[in-house]
Amino acid sequence: MYAVVDIAGSQYKVEEGDHIRVARLDAEEGDSLTFPQVLLVGDSDEIKVGTPQVEGAAVEALVKGHGLADKITVFKMKRRKNYRRKNGHRQSYTELQVEKIVAES
Repeated sequence: MYAVVDIAGSQYKVEEGDHIRVARLDAEEGDSLTFPQVLLVGDSDEIKVGTPQVEGAAVEALVKGHGLADKITVFKMKRRKNYRRKNGHRQSYTELQVEKIVAES
């Protein structure tokens, strides 16, 4: 069984047991979270599409930890104008483990 769930403004396709990284959430490590914004639930033979959300469906996940992603370099330059700017960025994330997908029949 899989589901498409909206977490912090982004959509993720998840299955039970998956580890996903989402934008940093305000939750402690070890907390259990429930996400009721399920847009689609699919099984091997049946798919339920929400309008806009599937009624009675939810995704339960466990917070495994928080961290920072790899650093990216942002470089801007205008040729012949002596304009150069170099910045770096590390996006903070929360790692979740999907425990269960709940879907009412």
